[in-house]
Amino acid sequence: MDKPGQILLTGATGYVGGRLLPLLVADGWRVRCLARQPGHLLSRVPAGVEVVPGDLLDAASLSASMQGVEAAVYLVHSMGATGDFETQDRLAAENFAAAARAAGVRRIIYLGGLGEDEPDLSAHLRSRHEVGERLRAHGVPVIEFRASIIIGSGSLSYEMIRALVERLPVMVMPRWCRVTAQPIAIGDVLAYLRAALSLKMDGSAIVEIGGPDQVSYGELMREYARQRGLRRWMIPVPLLTPRLSSLWLGLVTPLYARVGRKLVDSLRHPTVVRDDSAQRLFPITPIGVREAIARALRNEDSSIAQTRWSDALSAAASAPRHWGGARLGNRLVDSRSAHVAASPARVFAAVERIGGAAGWHYANGLWTLRGWLDLLVGGVGMRRGRRDPERLRVGDTLDCWRVESIQPGQRLRLAAEMKLPGRAWLEFEVQPDGNGTRLHQTAMFDPLGLWGLAYWYGVWPLHQLVFAGMLRGLAQTAEKNG
Repeated sequence: MDKPGQILLTGATGYVGGRLLPLLVADGWRVRCLARQPGHLLSRVPAGVEVVPGDLLDAASLSASMQGVEAAVYLVHSMGATGDFETQDRLAAENFAAAARAAGVRRIIYLGGLGEDEPDLSAHLRSRHEVGERLRAHGVPVIEFRASIIIGSGSLSYEMIRALVERLPVMVMPRWCRVTAQPIAIGDVLAYLRAALSLKMDGSAIVEIGGPDQVSYGELMREYARQRGLRRWMIPVPLLTPRLSSLWLGLVTPLYARVGRKLVDSLRHPTVVRDDSAQRLFPITPIGVREAIARALRNEDSSIAQTRWSDALSAAASAPRHWGGARLGNRLVDSRSAHVAASPARVFAAVERIGGAAGWHYANGLWTLRGWLDLLVGGVGMRRGRRDPERLRVGDTLDCWRVESIQPGQRLRLAAEMKLPGRAWLEFEVQPDGNGTRLHQTAMFDPLGLWGLAYWYGVWPLHQLVFAGMLRGLAQTAEKNG
């Protein structure tokens, strides 16, 4: 198919679809997104992307969305549903394929799951395979990719691995932790999906994709621990049923128990590539597990750095003015905001003068004490001051912090350089707010194991005192100078 053709993308609010959407736009495709609630997606899509309403369980709602579409990307499943997810997945695939056939769609791209067709195949993998069959049944050519564990910051499996390793110094390793899989990096999955749109091939194909390494979940956990510098003891146990495992995962990871149970049930089966169709059809060389995890860790920092805390905290008038104890991935977040009776320029000027001789606007004695304690353990302390009393630039030292990013008049992000059992950031953002300004202040901590968690919660009472006082002090300074 030639660009710029019309592509219909389903699952744009999901993990894979959300990352695929901007890449399709960058590739030159005209993209239309199908969403049950278009309002939830409209503010998040790139310019020029069309968002249309439609429900895969309602066949009548799909006809209009298919008009003029050359290819459709199918990235939905019902694993998190409370009801019979197999029935829902089956009906959704039937409706989608029938609508595609009626509209003359030339190709469907579908991402499913690896696993041999065995009598005792898990319900999740069985449903993934059946969806592919139902999509093919109506005559539209389907390229069905089958993948094992997808490694990338934010993916279900990666988040489970990260949470387990970060929080548990000693882990029991059930039998499913030793079953072989063939993980693939999210970047490589996206490369296959994009390439499939331009592949010159007639008919349907099932393409098994995976990285070069065949490993178990246990080995993935060990590699993650190695890259994070964590010592972990892993104790094999002969049994731990999917139900018990899902309850265990629900306690220590972000997974819901029902999703965890379906995931663990699927891990009873090896998920490895058994044919070479991916190598024959696509000029793509997937990266290995070590580099995939390293990229996930790097990209996690990048995605966090691009996060606008105000989008989550103050998009509505009823949003809370203090958000404490929350998590973003593995990071712990304390964010608060205040209305300031001064212009955004005045407020940001007060923020940009923070530290050095100007101090931290509250409890400077506590900041000095923290600096001395940091010096005692070999840290930088508070002695470095700042280069310029009025202006900051990326890379500047600021007492025990360093400027990581700055958007003049809008945003300042500092990275901590004191000795910590983890990594920490402090961010300020200003936005117009009626006749004044909304000042957002966010502290974020990426704990290193249990010591990191103990540190965060140990200093929690001081955070409530110091960070709240700092916000008030900045507001008062800006109003006084305004």
